[in-house]
Amino acid sequence: MYHLIIDDKEIEVQKGTTVLNAARLAGVEIPTLCDHPALEPYGGCRLCLVEIEGARTLQPACTLPASNNMVIHTQTKKVTDARKFVLSMLFSERNHFCPYCQVSGGDCELQNAAYDEEMTHWPLQPNWNHFEVDASHPYFILDHNRCILCRRCVRACAELVGNYTLGMEERGSKTMLTADLGVPLGSSSCVSCGVCVQICPTGALIDRWSAYRGHETDVQKTDTICVGCSLGCGIDVITRNNSLVRIDGDWDAEINGGVLCEVGRFLPMNDSRQKLVTPLIRRDGSLKAATWDEAMTAITDKLHPLLNNNRGGIAAIISTRLPIESLHLFKQIFADNFGSKMVTSTEEGYYTVGFDGAGKQIEQQNGLNAIGESDLIMTIGVDLSNDHQVAGFFVKRSIEKGTRVIPIHTEKTSMDSLTPYDTLIQKGSELNFVQALNAKLNGEPYEEKLSKSNVPVSKLEEIANLLKQAENALIIFGSEFSAKNKPEVVQAIIQLAKNNKINFINFKGKANSYAAANLGLDSKFVVNNDQVAYLTLGDEEPSQLLLQRVENAAFTIVHASYHSAVTAMADVVLPVTNWLEQDGHYISADGIVQKALVALQPSVDVRSNQDILEDLATRLQIEIDNQWLQSILQSTASAEVQPA
Repeated sequence: MYHLIIDDKEIEVQKGTTVLNAARLAGVEIPTLCDHPALEPYGGCRLCLVEIEGARTLQPACTLPASNNMVIHTQTKKVTDARKFVLSMLFSERNHFCPYCQVSGGDCELQNAAYDEEMTHWPLQPNWNHFEVDASHPYFILDHNRCILCRRCVRACAELVGNYTLGMEERGSKTMLTADLGVPLGSSSCVSCGVCVQICPTGALIDRWSAYRGHETDVQKTDTICVGCSLGCGIDVITRNNSLVRIDGDWDAEINGGVLCEVGRFLPMNDSRQKLVTPLIRRDGSLKAATWDEAMTAITDKLHPLLNNNRGGIAAIISTRLPIESLHLFKQIFADNFGSKMVTSTEEGYYTVGFDGAGKQIEQQNGLNAIGESDLIMTIGVDLSNDHQVAGFFVKRSIEKGTRVIPIHTEKTSMDSLTPYDTLIQKGSELNFVQALNAKLNGEPYEEKLSKSNVPVSKLEEIANLLKQAENALIIFGSEFSAKNKPEVVQAIIQLAKNNKINFINFKGKANSYAAANLGLDSKFVVNNDQVAYLTLGDEEPSQLLLQRVENAAFTIVHASYHSAVTAMADVVLPVTNWLEQDGHYISADGIVQKALVALQPSVDVRSNQDILEDLATRLQIEIDNQWLQSILQSTASAEVQPA
């Protein structure tokens, strides 16, 4: 431990701690602009200069490692004069007209730093030159007039996302933020993760949706989780007057560390679907508004004769975007009490829903932290440039650290260009390839199996050698394989991993695919024309395949948040909360149980899926329980309850 004195406060810190972090531990505030906890220290803005006894010049606290018996002063006249000079230079370099900026008034770190240093005016005349505004991107705008060249966005794009879209061009006063060596942001390699917008300390990067909709003091923040996929990323939902302002990544979230993708950050703000606000019943050939009692009575009258007849009178399907509580009640009602053999989830056949066909081995897989710890990553059956993108960002940034990445696909992906080890195999030959690779690693004959995959022997040998050389290899597989779709491939991948002591991660589809699979809600959905179709969709957009399957149902009941083609053909429609209006638990890809919280209050006549299912059970005199966690833990012994 090192002993320090910071502004007369004594503190002990670990070796390697920077002076800035030591000061924070001591409760001493040092202003910064280029520094951010999620990024590596940079030392670019020079606002964090401090005076070190024995040092000839002021030192940047963010990059200076603490040393034993160091004495640090953060508020001497020399230090404060230097800070004011740095701020004066920053204000003079561009056009920082605070009254017109969307972050002015508390959200601008540059303005706040000036107020903290008691600056009342610009000592130096600002630059009156015009700087371009890049409005080509669909989600945000780059205003060079407000940029302070702190390079936070550049570093976040590289260090957190691994995309390297942003950079700097020219030198000195001509230095400008640029995308892909000079193209507009809208035409660049930007993946619309939005990390650069969130991390910008000024108003240089402007979110089109949330700009001018309120300062931090005007809004409410709800720490919850994203339900866009099975990762379970931590998010901060920012609202004002019960309206969505923006979605930020939660920097403290264990799973994603503040990084989000387009699905989690921007798509919810651009959802233009029409919300359902009242129950609907089909009367005289068209849907008419009804009361909740009328709608529930109509459903009860239709379902009660089918109770316990075990004749398959009901085909029920539920969205895996819904909480475990709803999935559990749904199964109890339709599988356990109605005895229906057709009770499933909306992911049947589309994404990886579980390991049922390969044994209950899902609890043995690794978490997302395995990506950063691996020296070799092989992906198969998953395109991380489009699916589970945040995990793809983790893979991309690991390449810079020397991790070898081997993408194995039946079609080219954008990830392939980042590594020399990309491998294209014949569609439908995944099992042959995995078995051939396993045989090669075990010293068994493999040529016959390999010949069916169109992969050269030299390529397989290269991959096998890389796996042998790796000290901490990882296999990631996902959406192309499931227990119901190609279960033999799932089994072969698991066998490959076990035989060679390779870690593996299975990325499922939507937020609660893991829970749905463990509850047995993963069979293929089939509806006969004499059956009642009960669709608990929530805010999920129905697929074309689902439409085709229910169009001939004898009677259709739908829980939905939005109008859709399915609600248009339904006999009873129940308006339900969307993901921001409901709470409940989800299981992440890591096998961790997390809770989503309510961020927005629903309309008066909108109810949660759980409330509706409980009401239905009461009307049908069905006994239910809320022991969802026990049901999940029976097959997920390693799941860890973690609050969102």
